[in-house]
Amino acid sequence: MTVTIRKVLMIVEDTLVEGRRPVPRPFRMVATVAVLDNPWSTTEFVEDLRTRILEYSPMLVRTLIPPTIAAAGGADRIEAFGKFGVVGVDGEVEHAAAFIHTLRFGNELRKACGADSFIPFSNTRLGPGSTITVPLKHKMKAEEGSRAHFLSMALVVADAPAPRELIVGVAVASGGRPHHRIGDRFQDMQEMGVDQTGKKLAEG
Repeated sequence: MTVTIRKVLMIVEDTLVEGRRPVPRPFRMVATVAVLDNPWSTTEFVEDLRTRILEYSPMLVRTLIPPTIAAAGGADRIEAFGKFGVVGVDGEVEHAAAFIHTLRFGNELRKACGADSFIPFSNTRLGPGSTITVPLKHKMKAEEGSRAHFLSMALVVADAPAPRELIVGVAVASGGRPHHRIGDRFQDMQEMGVDQTGKKLAEG
């Protein structure tokens, strides 16, 4: 099956001032989006999504991931990442999830970012011009407690998704929130004497 992408959109956002205070180093967020026909947008319920996932994943990886890494300045400049899928109103949320929740996509994003962590995501159904909110977090598992890297990026594709389209995308960030100063959960755990589940730590 021939895979046709109607549109590719990249958003590069540099924050230079936050809270009326200059940012020591420009804080960059990059999102890249592919708009394509939904291959399962039919009147019939499709049991097997795997066939199309295998067909489309290599193309989506090539289209989305290398340009995003390049726009961010390379893997070494990336500290946080996320992924997202949006389906038009004639599709299922499962269709939006299909292309992002596969190791054939997620592992390629992890590898390109030099990461080892779980990738946060959103998968939802929206109409054209809706705001898409993408969650991001630190790319390294050892730093998952960094609240500074609990981020979100908002973007809009003015004419997508059409009812029978999909949006698939990735997002990265060059650091934590500018001027972050709320600590992290490890600091809370130490001060409160509990583990991350709230269970009291053994004394002595």
